[in-house]
Amino acid sequence: MKGNKIILIVGLLLFQLSFAQEKADVVLNKALKEAKAKDKNVLLIFHASWCKWCKMMEKNMNLPETKPLFEKNFVTAYLDVQERGEKKSLENPGGQEIMNKYKGQNAGLPFWLVLDKKGQILADSFDEKGDNLGSPATPEEVNTFLAKLEKSSKLNKEELKTIESVFVKKAQ
Repeated sequence: MKGNKIILIVGLLLFQLSFAQEKADVVLNKALKEAKAKDKNVLLIFHASWCKWCKMMEKNMNLPETKPLFEKNFVTAYLDVQERGEKKSLENPGGQEIMNKYKGQNAGLPFWLVLDKKGQILADSFDEKGDNLGSPATPEEVNTFLAKLEKSSKLNKEELKTIESVFVKKAQ
């Protein structure tokens, strides 16, 4: 009887661990390895399940007209941070520390970075005033976003126009 309880407890613990989120450094290292193999940069996005702007950004990036553009130019990786209550288990352990390392602790979500294959920062989601663009929506925010994408990818003018039309159109 006592042995069965121990087996049950160990089984439940292992079951819970199997649902734990991958560590943030593992997610990042996988993305960097893939970026190196495919000669791309990494678009690292910090988000949370409660964040409507995070969902908007992900939706805009995954539309039929934009998804191939992001996939061709970036390895996109998501780190779940700043969850609340029972959703805390959705977080990638160490994600907040990586976000803090790139000065995103007070930025709000989504917060994103473009990293080269070595993990060096090429662009971040801060505008020239130091405000987080998050999921860009206004024409000014989208223009800043596009300038950062252009600087950190091989997106051409036509592809950037497509991204612009999606991000601005959806915000209005």
